[in-house]
Amino acid sequence: MSIDFSPLIISIKTSLVAVFFTFILGIVAARTLMNVNSKVQWILDVIFTFPLVLPPTVVGFILLVIFGKNSAIGSFLSKIGMSIIFTWQATVLAAIIVSFPLMYRAAKGAFEQIDTNLIWAARTLGLSEFKIFIKIMIPLALPGIISGAILAFARALGEFGATLMIAGNIPKVTQTIPLAIYFANAAGKTKEAGFWTLIIIVISLIVLGIMNYWSVKDKKIMRGGDAK
Repeated sequence: MSIDFSPLIISIKTSLVAVFFTFILGIVAARTLMNVNSKVQWILDVIFTFPLVLPPTVVGFILLVIFGKNSAIGSFLSKIGMSIIFTWQATVLAAIIVSFPLMYRAAKGAFEQIDTNLIWAARTLGLSEFKIFIKIMIPLALPGIISGAILAFARALGEFGATLMIAGNIPKVTQTIPLAIYFANAAGKTKEAGFWTLIIIVISLIVLGIMNYWSVKDKKIMRGGDAK
């Protein structure tokens, strides 16, 4: 059985790039919501979490509508010689959308666990909100944030429906491991499908192990214990 390892490379590269963006966007979104009133916060929280409850194919269809050639964005990109649909960038876009809610909610939960007395004490000492965020909130919330990033990576790695809708199954370009499994099985190549299934199971177990490590560390920090 000859195996083309491009799905593994594409999956890892896509997931890493997606997590880079969701890491930043998730933290910024979670921090921003802490400074708005409760009604606006509720609305934004629903919007940020919405992709988590939508079927991936629905997410993919929405992205097709937004970035398709008949849309305003798609038409503009076409005029400047760019396209998102059926490109590697589309796999990244799909991975970002489906993994963002996990990163956002993890960061939000981590920030909410911080003792507000520490923040008020820092304000009393004259620290700016930016310095409080960088020097106090981020370090205290870091284990929870990292756990969220790891979970977002796992979600991006396993993304199938939205990727298939907006990026298609193009070998060596957009074919990720989940797509390789589906189409290998559809073609009767059960050994190849089994190989990729084993690979993604191993990666997922490693990712979950790392996430659990950071979750335990987060609990120890919040309890004031020695996080070793």
